[in-house]
Amino acid sequence: MLYIMLFAIFILLLLVKTPIAVAFALVGAFGLFIKDFALVVVIRQAYQGVDSYSLMALPFFAFAGNIMSKGGITKNLVEFADYLVGWIKGSIGHINIVGSILFAGISGAAVSDVAALGTMLIPAMEEAGYDKSYSSALTAASAMIGPVIPPSLSMVVFGGTMNMSIGTLFAAGILPGVLLGIVQMIINYVIVTKRGYEKDKFELREKRKSSSKTNSYFSGFLPVFKNSIIGLIMFLIIFGGILGGIFTATEAAAVAAVYALFATYFFIGSMSIKDIWETLVNSASLTGMLMVIIAGGSIVSHFLVLEGLPAMIAELLMGFTETDWVFLLITAGFLVLVGMFMSLMPSIIILAPVLTPVAIEFGVNPYHFGLFFVFSLNTALITPPVGSVLYLVAGIGDTTFEKVAKEILPFYISFIVVILLIVFFEPITLYVPKIFGLL
Repeated sequence: MLYIMLFAIFILLLLVKTPIAVAFALVGAFGLFIKDFALVVVIRQAYQGVDSYSLMALPFFAFAGNIMSKGGITKNLVEFADYLVGWIKGSIGHINIVGSILFAGISGAAVSDVAALGTMLIPAMEEAGYDKSYSSALTAASAMIGPVIPPSLSMVVFGGTMNMSIGTLFAAGILPGVLLGIVQMIINYVIVTKRGYEKDKFELREKRKSSSKTNSYFSGFLPVFKNSIIGLIMFLIIFGGILGGIFTATEAAAVAAVYALFATYFFIGSMSIKDIWETLVNSASLTGMLMVIIAGGSIVSHFLVLEGLPAMIAELLMGFTETDWVFLLITAGFLVLVGMFMSLMPSIIILAPVLTPVAIEFGVNPYHFGLFFVFSLNTALITPPVGSVLYLVAGIGDTTFEKVAKEILPFYISFIVVILLIVFFEPITLYVPKIFGLL
C-alpha cells in the first residue's frame, strides 16, 4: 500500500510539472519520514549519492564532447567514415552509422550524436534521394550507438550509482556497440536495395575523384585521414588510456577534456574564447542537472533498498523462474517499458540499485548486467510515446514524429538481435574486459 501511495505522489508531482529531481527527493524523503528516519538521513543520502569519484568523469566527458563537436571535428570524422564505407551500396546511410560509431568515442550521448550528425547528414541523405523520414529514422537508430561505445555518460551514471568500475563497463560496451552498427548497416543495405535509393551509388564520390590527380583511393584517403586524426586521437586517449591501464575513466575524461581544448583552440583554431565559455556553461548546466537528479534519485533508491525491494523482486522472479536468461529477457522488456515513460538517467538511478542485486542472485556477472541494463534502457529513447531522440531528430529532419516512428521500425531488429546476443552469449560483453585484465 505504501508503494502505491508513493508512486501516486510521484506521478502527481510530475503532472504538476515538478522537476524530476525534486519529485525524487520529496517522494524518497516522505518514505523515509514514514519509517521514522530523521532529516539528516535524507541529507546524508543525497550527499552520498553524488560523492563519487567516478561521477567526476561526467563534466569532463561532457565538456570534451561538446568542444570537439563545436570545434568542427565532426565533419572530419564523417569524411573519414565516407572513405571507410562510402563505396558500399547505401553508402551515405552507412556513413551515418559509422560516423556515429566514431563520434560515440567522443560524445557519449545519443542527443549529442543526433545534433552533431543529424544536421549534417540528414540533408545530405535527402540530396542523395533518400526520404527525409527514413534519413531521420536512420540517424536516430545510429545515435543509439553513442551511449554504448565508450565514453558513455549513461555508463558513468550506472557505474557511479553502483560503485562499479566505469573502465570495465566501458570495455564491456565495445563489441555490442560495434555489432549494433554492423546489423544496422545490413538493414540499411536491404532497405536501400528495396527502395532503389542511390541508383548511381558512385555519384557522391565524383567530386572527390575529380579533385584527385591520380583518382586513386589512397591519394584521397591520406588527406582525409590527416584531417580526422585529431578526433581519432581523442578516441585513442579514451580507449587506449583506460584499456591500457594508463588512466582510470575519470582521469581519461580529464585528459580528453584538456586535449580537446588544446586541439580546437591552439592547434586548429576552430574555437574562440567566447565559444569555449559557452561550451563550459553548457557542460556545467548538463552536469548540474544530472547531479541534482542523482542526488534526488539516491534518496528514493536508499528507501527502496531499506524496504528490501530487491529481495522481494528476487524472490518473486525466482518463484517464476530460476533461469538467468528468462530473467534477463523479462528485465529487458521491463526496462524498455519503463524507459518509454521515464527519462534515461532517472531510470538508471532508481532501477540500477534495485535490479542489479537481483541479477547477481541469478548468477549474472554485474558488469555483464550493467551493459545489458544500459543497452536495454537506451532502446526506449527511440520508442514512443516519449522517445525523446525521435522528437529531436524529427525536428532536425523537418518531418513528423509519426513518420519517423514508422520508419524506424525495421531498425528495432538490430536492437533485438544485440540484446539476444548479450543474453545468450556472455563473452560479447566480458571478452574485452578480460583481455585487458579488467575482470
